[in-house]
Amino acid sequence: MAKKTERIFTNAANIRQLVYINNQKRPGKVLFRYFDREGNLEEITYGAFFEKVEKIIASIKEKNLVGKRIAIIGENCPEWIEFFCAAIAAGCVVIPFDKELLVEEIKGFIELGKVDAIVFSPRFSKKYAEFKEAGALDILEYIIPASTAEIEDDGDKRVVSLDDFIKDATPEIITPSEIMRARPRGDMSIMLFTSGTTGSSKCVMLSERNIMACAKSACEAVDFSENDVTMSVLPIHHTYELTITICEMLYGMTSCINDNLKHVLKNLKLFKPTSMVLVPLFVSTFNKKIWDEVKKKGKERQFRLGMTAANTLKLVGIDMRRKLFSDVLDAFGGNLEKLICGGAAMDPELMKMFDTLGIDLCEGYGITECSPLISVNPYYRKKYGSVGPAVSCCEVKIDAESTDEEGRMVGEILAKGENVMVGYFDNLEANMQVFTDDGWFRTGDVGYMDSDGYLYITGRKKTVIVLSNGKNVFPEEIEEYLDKIDSIAESVVVGRQKDNGETEVTAVVYPNFDMYPVGIDIGIIAEDIKKKVTELNRHLPTFKQIRNIDVRKTEFEKTTSRKIKRFLVK
Repeated sequence: MAKKTERIFTNAANIRQLVYINNQKRPGKVLFRYFDREGNLEEITYGAFFEKVEKIIASIKEKNLVGKRIAIIGENCPEWIEFFCAAIAAGCVVIPFDKELLVEEIKGFIELGKVDAIVFSPRFSKKYAEFKEAGALDILEYIIPASTAEIEDDGDKRVVSLDDFIKDATPEIITPSEIMRARPRGDMSIMLFTSGTTGSSKCVMLSERNIMACAKSACEAVDFSENDVTMSVLPIHHTYELTITICEMLYGMTSCINDNLKHVLKNLKLFKPTSMVLVPLFVSTFNKKIWDEVKKKGKERQFRLGMTAANTLKLVGIDMRRKLFSDVLDAFGGNLEKLICGGAAMDPELMKMFDTLGIDLCEGYGITECSPLISVNPYYRKKYGSVGPAVSCCEVKIDAESTDEEGRMVGEILAKGENVMVGYFDNLEANMQVFTDDGWFRTGDVGYMDSDGYLYITGRKKTVIVLSNGKNVFPEEIEEYLDKIDSIAESVVVGRQKDNGETEVTAVVYPNFDMYPVGIDIGIIAEDIKKKVTELNRHLPTFKQIRNIDVRKTEFEKTTSRKIKRFLVK
């Protein structure tokens, strides 16, 4: 195991202070490397980032947007993060939207969240016409595309390019003492709509304190430093990637932004990162790539012998891992040393595999409502199969419901701390359900803790389906779509695990037999329903699409209030 070392990072009270301090300490250091719209590699320094953020803050104030709600949508890019930091610092509420949502869904969220302005990233600006046609922008005061290259001037005075938005802004002259004050603890700074339609989704309210507390706790728990270079591959609208980006800025690191998932391996060789934050799907893909290459070269036996030798030598204090597997490591840029993985359950064997290669892989656990980190397996004392002890800003306990075969108390995981959300927006009933009388947050996940306080996840109490890429699929949302198909009477959407370990979105449906001739074969009905579901899939993001359909001949078992007993559907 690695030795525990001093964690050195900026202990900023708020985002604006963080951006200010980085400008003072490392103005010329590269903060982001990224590809512009034409595919050219660009850089932005901490100093240039500070100047841009301050100009956006000044413009927000001059245009009377302070305290208002600003949505941001699009791909990972400096403009996204600049506006996020500036809007939070200016006292606005930021609403990050998933760029994969349907326009009608975004329209619903804009109305539900009473959004005042929206910012489009450079590549997403081309969607302006589609949003306009759908009426998704009707209630907004400002529409701010980072690029107007593909936007036809239709005379809408609300449309102001990002450059024009900040062109005449005059940044304030600020001192460190003036930016020390964070918002009051319970003030909402971020609204995050859970994936789903406006009828079934919840809106998580986070404060600036939530995000900063979580980010600083993450910095205390992981073995990163200002000398690290990361490569960003996860979507920035997700709290996981967003909080990690703040962590990287707290450390003073350089972050390289991947432009396309198809280019990950190519960009690894270009950027040569030392560390990455991933979901299990990426780790599994990397592992598969390694073994595919080894088998293609006919060196599987040699590779396994090398792994055994590396582990044996390490036991006697000789670390030859990176030398023995230099060819493998070169495929990932040659410098990759550390991986943090979260967002879904990970096979403990992968941790052992990457450790053997010389890459330290640690698993964490969290939930959006906790900003999102709850625990992480420490680099200096890992336990395979565990997601580690609670991070410093958080307490965890088990609401024990039963004892397993080894005598461990198993139950719902509860959390309390500075990382726990303000609450669900405009949803008193959900807030009452999710918080205990003494203020603990119910995660909906089930697990146990060992005597060292390490947490182990054993299952999920909630219905949410977590895919191997970290995406959350809410069954209620998909069921709403299925309910609109006239030949389906009832449906339950579940996640089923395939032989390869991946989770598959599966619809179990009971047909509306009144739509078919009496005595028709159930197989014909099943084929008809499958065709209609295939048509539905064309209108859904890839990760939400139904991959398997089970057609049943009898109704679902129900409670006395006629609710389907979902837990009986597997």
